[in-house]
Amino acid sequence: MPENTPYSLPKDSKAWQQAVDSIASLLPEDISLHDFDALQSLPVFALIVVLPAKVPALDIHHYVQSWVDEQPSWHLVTVAEDAEASFVDVDVATNGSTGTQQPFTPAQVFRYLLVPVTDTLMHPGKKTAAAHIIDDQLTTRLRHDLAKNYANAQATDHPENAALVHDNLVDCHILSIGHMLRTHKLACFDMDSTLIEQEVIVELAKTAGVGAEVEAITEAAMRGEIDFDESFVKRVALLEGISTSVLDEICARLTLSTGAHTTITALKALGYHTVLVSGGFSYFANYIAKQLGIDEVHANHLDIEDGQVTGHIQLPIVNGAKKAAIAQHTAEHLNIEMSQVVCVGDGANDLPMMAIADLGVAYNAKPIVQARADAAVNVTGLEGVLYALGYPALVASKS
Repeated sequence: MPENTPYSLPKDSKAWQQAVDSIASLLPEDISLHDFDALQSLPVFALIVVLPAKVPALDIHHYVQSWVDEQPSWHLVTVAEDAEASFVDVDVATNGSTGTQQPFTPAQVFRYLLVPVTDTLMHPGKKTAAAHIIDDQLTTRLRHDLAKNYANAQATDHPENAALVHDNLVDCHILSIGHMLRTHKLACFDMDSTLIEQEVIVELAKTAGVGAEVEAITEAAMRGEIDFDESFVKRVALLEGISTSVLDEICARLTLSTGAHTTITALKALGYHTVLVSGGFSYFANYIAKQLGIDEVHANHLDIEDGQVTGHIQLPIVNGAKKAAIAQHTAEHLNIEMSQVVCVGDGANDLPMMAIADLGVAYNAKPIVQARADAAVNVTGLEGVLYALGYPALVASKS
């Protein structure tokens, strides 16, 4: 894909609102279709299906509709593309110092409303449980159907690839319609394995010759098996003696996640305040934030004396609770509600900030994180966050 390619993302699309307006007869008469809080009390879900462009979509509408037909309590409405939408141009030039990753993964995005056949209210807890059940059932069905047809297509057109069928052929996001209708203003991102492909502390450990030990601790922490603070202290202690001369070398070999530049550029063009909030180190976080044009950085200080990492920590540690506090404090500073906040991460220490945000998105995350997030992105790059926010697939600009 060439550098400096302009791509576009619809701005302020009314497609979701138009879809809601179209189902007025299925909703309680006293519900305002423009009252987002009132709509939150209804079991009306946005259903977003994302496929990589390389996967034959075949008749995805048929697959979704066939599942809905087996659920007598639900009605399916297709969200039409908004031909009248204005567009935000996204300049996705790659940055030489961060490699030559694709600016994003070409994808197909299908958007629907799932509406109960009978008008009813639903407790938020029950609604969340219903969303997870639908997500599990529909994702399982679509993965099965798509994998079967993808395998058949590969066997016919590319027999050498017939066995290369993966489970992650589709992302299904089942979200409250309120997530689609609200205007979000703040996006907080984890860094390691989210904005970048590496875990910086693991890269430091490799340099110090303690890579295996640190990676084992990191994986346990990301799975939520040990306390983050405890794991952080143990890992940093193993870094004692690393020369500062290698820090820039590590920065130079860090690679942005596919879609990171596109996502941040698009969000900023849409008026978001962007924040990098990391349990890693500010030395690297500031470097990555500069590459991406992120507005604000919060991370741990890497303690250095006489040109070497001391292995000591400086409090407070940016752990899960601190990440949540940073997200909340930033929202207060911007004078916005938490209902206007989106948080993205991959590890257990990202869950607290994701839990208090309106939309928590897991990116290539551990199972425990995917299970508790509002949406999980697996089949695209980080731009899958834009799709979870309700935007259609990125398209080439006509200009």
